[in-house]
Amino acid sequence: MLSYLQESEAMKSEPSMSTADAQELDRRAQQFLKRVVERYIDDGLPVASKALASEPGVEVSAATVRNVMSELEARGLVRSPHTSAGKVPTEQGLRLFVDSLLSVQPLPLAEAQRLEQALNPDRSPQELVSSASRLLSHLTRMTCVVLLPRQNSAALRHIEFLPLAGQRALVILVLNDREVQNRVIPLDREYTEAELREAGNFLNQTFGGKPLDQLRAALVASMQSDKERMSELMQSALDLAARTFEAPPESAEADAESDYLVSGEAALLDLGSTNDTVRQLFETFTRKSAVLHLLDQCLNSEGIQLFIGQEAGGELFESVSFVGTPYEAQGAVTGVLGVVGPTRMAYQRVIPAVDATARVLSAALSPGDL
Repeated sequence: MLSYLQESEAMKSEPSMSTADAQELDRRAQQFLKRVVERYIDDGLPVASKALASEPGVEVSAATVRNVMSELEARGLVRSPHTSAGKVPTEQGLRLFVDSLLSVQPLPLAEAQRLEQALNPDRSPQELVSSASRLLSHLTRMTCVVLLPRQNSAALRHIEFLPLAGQRALVILVLNDREVQNRVIPLDREYTEAELREAGNFLNQTFGGKPLDQLRAALVASMQSDKERMSELMQSALDLAARTFEAPPESAEADAESDYLVSGEAALLDLGSTNDTVRQLFETFTRKSAVLHLLDQCLNSEGIQLFIGQEAGGELFESVSFVGTPYEAQGAVTGVLGVVGPTRMAYQRVIPAVDATARVLSAALSPGDL
């Protein structure tokens, strides 16, 4: 896998002007919509036609600007938040701006280098994901949400069993070369240390290197084969493996809350929304279902995904946007990384930050591909 610095040239883009809405607008209307959105992103205030007419490069009268703004309003791309106020972009206007009028450049070189230095491939996957979350939150000054790596994509590198009192065994799992998990499983009888060692050796030879989802299927197939042709060692080893991969880790209660990781929650307080909206957003992050639905949509898509306002999931998200993208480990999509921020976020800065962090994280999680 190439580093982000090697791939960054491919990310440069110019406005595509490919959507039907953009094609229906003449160039003057496109440019005024772009100016309205950019000014609104900068200060969050309604933009008056008179102010636009006085900007450098605008060579038409205030009356002409008002006519263009009226056309944009009729198309649902801008609105007046108050009587006699200036215009602010609607969700539809922001979507058109992002899809067709926004130029995105790669992350600045210095920031990309800091990402690559911080996400050292020698660190464990948990440390890498946690660091990436904090780094992206710091880069964007927004709340970062990371869908943690799916264990089904992890490959078994080594398994070892140690006897414990009370017909139990400690299972030591090594996944993807660096991730170590400990699990305690119940046994149907007392096993000697030698039996457990032999069972571990058999499983390492038979299933070592297989992804966990394939391993479970292979276990089922093996256990359904003719038991009379199966040695006692094989039967014991398969039984131990089945108990291992059916049983949750000893910290199952904590893991049940760890489908995703959130960093920079305090940034939600800067959304400029009402206290009720902020409180509801905090509750949403606690309940998980809405956030997981959003992340799953990104998991099943390619590249940067952007949800503006209610696109992200109903009225609760009407004042926020989500920018996310999948990340990989060993060439397979394994999680999602993204940020939640105000709809008037600086998309030209946030999109490359999300993209770069996901690319660098993917490279760090796949050191063999470098």
